[in-house]
Amino acid sequence: MNFLHTLSTVLFIVSFHPFTRAKPDTYIIHMDPSAMPKAFSSHHSWYFSMLSSISDTSEAASASSTVTSKHLYTYTHSINGFSATLTLSELESLKKSFGYLSFTRDRPLTVHTTHTSQFLGLNSVSGAWTAPNYGEDVIIGIVDSGIWPESESYSDEGMAQVPTRWKGKCESGTNFSSSFCNKKLIGARFYNKGLLSSHPKLTIPMNSPRDINGHGTHTSSIAAGNSAKGASYFGYASGTANGMAPRAHIAMYKVVWRYGTYTSDVLAAIDQAIQDGVDILSLSLGLSVDNNVLDDDPIAVATFAAMEKGIFIAASAGNDGPLYWSLVNGAPWMLTVAAGSIDREFDGILTLGNGVQITFESLYPGNFSRNQMPLVVMDECASVEELRQVRNNIIVCKDHLSISDQVENAESAMVSAAVFISNYSYLSELYTRSSFPAAFIGLDDGQTVIDYIKQNSDPRGRFQFRKTSIGTKPAPKVDAYSSRGPFLSCPNVLKPDILAPGSLVLASWSPVSEVTKVGSHPLFSKFNLLSGTSMAAPHAAGVAALVKKAHPDWSPAAIRSAIMTTANPFDNNLSPIKDVSNFNQPASPLDIGAGHINPSKALDPGRVYDATPLDYMKLLCAMNYTSKKIRMFTKLSHDCMNRSLDLNYPTFIAFFNDDGLSTSADKFEQEFQRTVTNVGKEGMAYTAKVTGMDGIKVMVEPPKLVFKQKYEKQSYKLRLEGPKLLKKDVIFGALSWRDDAGKYMVTSPIMATTITSQ
Repeated sequence: MNFLHTLSTVLFIVSFHPFTRAKPDTYIIHMDPSAMPKAFSSHHSWYFSMLSSISDTSEAASASSTVTSKHLYTYTHSINGFSATLTLSELESLKKSFGYLSFTRDRPLTVHTTHTSQFLGLNSVSGAWTAPNYGEDVIIGIVDSGIWPESESYSDEGMAQVPTRWKGKCESGTNFSSSFCNKKLIGARFYNKGLLSSHPKLTIPMNSPRDINGHGTHTSSIAAGNSAKGASYFGYASGTANGMAPRAHIAMYKVVWRYGTYTSDVLAAIDQAIQDGVDILSLSLGLSVDNNVLDDDPIAVATFAAMEKGIFIAASAGNDGPLYWSLVNGAPWMLTVAAGSIDREFDGILTLGNGVQITFESLYPGNFSRNQMPLVVMDECASVEELRQVRNNIIVCKDHLSISDQVENAESAMVSAAVFISNYSYLSELYTRSSFPAAFIGLDDGQTVIDYIKQNSDPRGRFQFRKTSIGTKPAPKVDAYSSRGPFLSCPNVLKPDILAPGSLVLASWSPVSEVTKVGSHPLFSKFNLLSGTSMAAPHAAGVAALVKKAHPDWSPAAIRSAIMTTANPFDNNLSPIKDVSNFNQPASPLDIGAGHINPSKALDPGRVYDATPLDYMKLLCAMNYTSKKIRMFTKLSHDCMNRSLDLNYPTFIAFFNDDGLSTSADKFEQEFQRTVTNVGKEGMAYTAKVTGMDGIKVMVEPPKLVFKQKYEKQSYKLRLEGPKLLKKDVIFGALSWRDDAGKYMVTSPIMATTITSQ
């Protein structure tokens, strides 16, 4: 790809073969583009010339063919540079080239894996889907595993024409023609040169944008799927599936393959998405926590370039919770999305012979006889042979052995049904898709079953499945798997930003990708229920599309602010959102950010906290990044005369770091300054109110802000004072600005913590 764009940082992604000719590695090399000789018409031609000059030509018939075979991608819009396969000596020669700045290693990435629109208050009568606003004319780019274009979610019924500004296209490939695209699916591309460079002998059976994994179809339909009637997962969650922005256009960039996902391919996708003209980028993948260093993360660098072009980025926080510091994709120019539950449960029912019913979570898809069967206690279910002898009964297993071992033994014995009793609180979620009829229940319900069996000479029970309950409380809750902040590489910006639906979300699926099994028989479906921050990010991307439609001139920071400051920190019981992993105690902003996303209120936030690329440069300077590292992000020289860790962000976090010598009398102080822009009507006045922050004094100056004009800016300071020795590791509260008329309440979480990454 020979993309021409004026940028001042050049990047190369280079794979080298060690002397042993082992599997090549991949490197990202940044260079100064001003070093390009005037004789070259483009960076692309310069790259080819450089490859030719450093190539071990003895390995190929000609320098030209050698360069062509080595070159993978050229990048010009996200991170300037190219990808190539090199020997170690060639890599060393490249390092000596004039204009060389630095390199980082390319690494594999991991994927973070329809009632939700109603749970979020989206309908055509009131809320964000009125005006009308269904995300018309907004283009959402999805970087994922491809798309199944025949899905009803990609019908272009009711869709507007493709925006004239769109520069993308649909690429043909295996079982995929450009004719599959329409006014809904307006772009489809695929990238796997980085994958093939690392696995030269690999044959890809579906070399096209077509999705045989299912993940990309799922995430894209969450963000912007058209109405799909009759959606369900084998009878669970029946209804109509809608994306968050059902009239937005979709562009798919396939980078996730069965055999792996590589940064070089993801960079090529983001680079092309910027050139194609997407408005929103949804990323449900990322580096591992151990490798997630901001200046060593090509995706963070690439999305900085996207942000500069006005593209909003929603990214998954990761599925490595619930420990602190487990969050990824925490760059401050992204919206980092955590995952929570919704007010819906999928259940099975175990009815005992005495009429007592025990409800348990289940997604078992098979039909099961409602006839009663004998109940037999098999203690720890350790013997497959003993289980085979009672396989036609409902066996009951107690948690004295690993539950996974018990399930495996029951499957091996081909038992008809089972009850597993355990004190592990997440057990039911883990095994909802058992391949045979099974109930995973806690100790209290388990004791009810045991007592019934002991008290009856012929204990019996029967199962029922495919039960869906709507309106369950409390909801949402933040799930245990959702990664927690702070973000290790940039702790001074509170992350995650927002909580969105991520647990057991129904959306479209690739019908050739297995969803579950009954016995040994695989089952397939056009829809699937998945959990992960992978599902949460496209919810936020779709909501961002609605805000973008309503306010097309807003910056990515303004859209992010609107989403965050209107978020709801309370559940449907009007109590603080709970943390499943912490015994249902109130979740902190390190779990849920500003709270649960609220699309309707995000359209009209009253005020926003805006930020420009220069503000992020000041932050990078304050983080003591060298000029070379800053140029990796900004593509420009920057003297760092102005630097500040206090980014104009709609949250506050202070680290009351104890040096080990502090006493109860030692104090800590920190001051923040924020500037807000009035996006409501003129003549608005807001008054500050602080809640929470136990034991910490919070002062806001001035306590009242008056805006005479729309788009007028006003600044205030927030000051925290408290003991260095906090009562708890995490103390949190909120600053709310309410207008005098009571229409708007702009809220920002405040965090004080002593937690460290050590």
